[in-house]
Amino acid sequence: MYELKTKETDADVLEYIETSVPENRREDAFKLLDLFTEASGFAAKMWGKSIIGFGSYHYKYASGHEGDAALAGFSPRKSKISIYLGCTGTEKDRLLSNLGKHTSGKGCVYINRLSDADADILKELIRLSIHELQTKYPANG
Repeated sequence: MYELKTKETDADVLEYIETSVPENRREDAFKLLDLFTEASGFAAKMWGKSIIGFGSYHYKYASGHEGDAALAGFSPRKSKISIYLGCTGTEKDRLLSNLGKHTSGKGCVYINRLSDADADILKELIRLSIHELQTKYPANG
């Protein structure tokens, strides 16, 4: 049976940023930590070895595959900062068009540095992600 590699851990988020995040990403990582905490209302938790996640939800697909994931999160990687969001649709597209310099994939937005992105738009994206995921996967559903 498939087992998720990215699970919530007890690792210390601040220690991770101070010891494992590339030096050129640390300042942005601390700023993102504050931004995500404010926008999400959740405390930061480590997910796997390198993702800082906020909140969680339990999903179950029609295939029977199920697990837990962060509602939103980020990873200050060496080449880019990965921002993990679960939102979709036209509202996400509208917000991304106003975010600033970025690239994106299905569930990720990539920025070179936080100053490339509009912080208020990023907060809206975080809130949208949390709202959509909590609606799709209600806690008692």
